Amino acid sequence: MTLDDLRGRFPGSSGPGGPAPGSPVEGPRPAKVRGDHDLNPGYGPLPDSKLREAAVLVPLVDRADGVTLIFTQRTAHLTAHAGQISFPGGRMEPFDATLEETALRETEEEIGLGRDRIEIIGRLDTYVTRTGFRVTPVVGLVQPPFQLTPDPTEVAEVFEVPLDFILDPSNPQRHSREFQGAQRHFYVFPYQQRFIWGATAGMLVNLCDVLRDDTLGEEPPADGVSGALAGDDAVTGET
Repeated sequence: MTLDDLRGRFPGSSGPGGPAPGSPVEGPRPAKVRGDHDLNPGYGPLPDSKLREAAVLVPLVDRADGVTLIFTQRTAHLTAHAGQISFPGGRMEPFDATLEETALRETEEEIGLGRDRIEIIGRLDTYVTRTGFRVTPVVGLVQPPFQLTPDPTEVAEVFEVPLDFILDPSNPQRHSREFQGAQRHFYVFPYQQRFIWGATAGMLVNLCDVLRDDTLGEEPPADGVSGALAGDDAVTGET
């Protein structure tokens, strides 16, 4: 998949060349709201009045051998989402003019990726977490070369996963575990020795829906069970 292919899948992109690096792409909030309720009927999202705005960057890197996605693994000492895998991002601050600005600012703070290397091309669907955040995934194309400087208080590791791996329909799984007396279902993308799951995996399912002709979100793989994946949704250090 080429960069022009990626740009063409997002209405907010201005096409080849796109907006200036780091520029926000304004537009209406996507109509669909995703979250835990996607796989768990009756486990509906919180009312809008109880939700706080947040944004993450979905960073697609233009590598010579194919497009990759950047992920972070959170440090083990954090009180929330310790050791979990997420996109860079966090809560919207009053001084952020747009959610795109939130995603760019948090990315620079967390992993040192400058906005001058990022071309924003659009948004995925809003994702509501059970911890009370309405997360907007902002999709950006990242142009090498760049040097990352992770914040050691938040980020233990930064790594990349080939986009082809994410799009391969044989790789994502659906797992379940018991939570508060009921079975809760969630998506998982196992990659090497890592497990990308929770809200981050839900956003990847959305990305697959956008980039592939079929709809993984409507026809998920067979269920699995994994007690090793117990915990909260992995989104960002703020959610």
